[in-house]
Amino acid sequence: MKRTLAASVLAIIAATAEAETIGVSIVNFDNNFQTLLRQGIEARAAELGVDVQIEDAQNDSARQLDQVNNFIASGVDAIIVTLVETTASPVLSQAAAAAGVPLVFINLEPQDMDRLPEGQVYVGSNEVESGTLAAFEACKLLRAQGKAPGAEGYIIMGSLSHQAALQRTKDVEDIVGIDMCNFITIADKQSSEWSRDGAMNLMTNWLSTGAVPDVVFANNDESAIGAILALKAANVPMEDVVVVGVDATADALQAMQAGDLDATVFQNARAQGGGGVDAALALARGESVEKVVYVPFELVTPANMADYIGRN
Repeated sequence: MKRTLAASVLAIIAATAEAETIGVSIVNFDNNFQTLLRQGIEARAAELGVDVQIEDAQNDSARQLDQVNNFIASGVDAIIVTLVETTASPVLSQAAAAAGVPLVFINLEPQDMDRLPEGQVYVGSNEVESGTLAAFEACKLLRAQGKAPGAEGYIIMGSLSHQAALQRTKDVEDIVGIDMCNFITIADKQSSEWSRDGAMNLMTNWLSTGAVPDVVFANNDESAIGAILALKAANVPMEDVVVVGVDATADALQAMQAGDLDATVFQNARAQGGGGVDAALALARGESVEKVVYVPFELVTPANMADYIGRN
């Protein structure tokens, strides 16, 4: 009898260990921010003794769906996804729901976030904060420079298939619409696809018209850096242009140290990744989890940038 009881206990322990398995589909392993998310997932999983199977979707929505289906077929207890495209979320959601496997979207909001079924949640940051913090700081800087009588600028957008890019752009437009900041005119807005080279090309084209902007609102730091490179190549004094971005990447903080980037917004990728693991495990264990778990954005300026070095 004792032998049978011991065997039963071991079987329960083994079953519990097997349940602690999470499948993860990441947008692209070569993307700096996605790498930080992945590191956050791996660190939290290691801390909790959880197994994670991480796959690279390589910016391909069809590949990502295949990965989710493979995770379901392999019997993982939960799935974490950083979406390739916002619009791809419903099909992933349906697949996981049909199989009864908990699903956690992190970083990029799913298209149907307000209609996610039981056992599915979102962990990320509120994009209303990101663009708003950066844009309002730019507005204050322009006023401090004496440009309240009138200023002109550009918005460099991320990928138009990403909810984050659309919301961050709307944030800027909302800020320049308030009384304090309505002296700013947006001359143009175009997508750089989150790319430094893409943003550099956009800014070079804008500068070719002969007009130098007073402000550049970039949806991410890579685009902000691309704009800065183009401005400097055109011999535009950086003290004459306010440039703001989002993410607080290491390269962005270097640009800030050099006096080229005026503000950015810290998005805590590692906290998002770790929070995704916590949510996935809780759902797998039948525990209650809020439908939306937000990790706050934080404004970064030259005054506090030292606090953020090494965090992204």
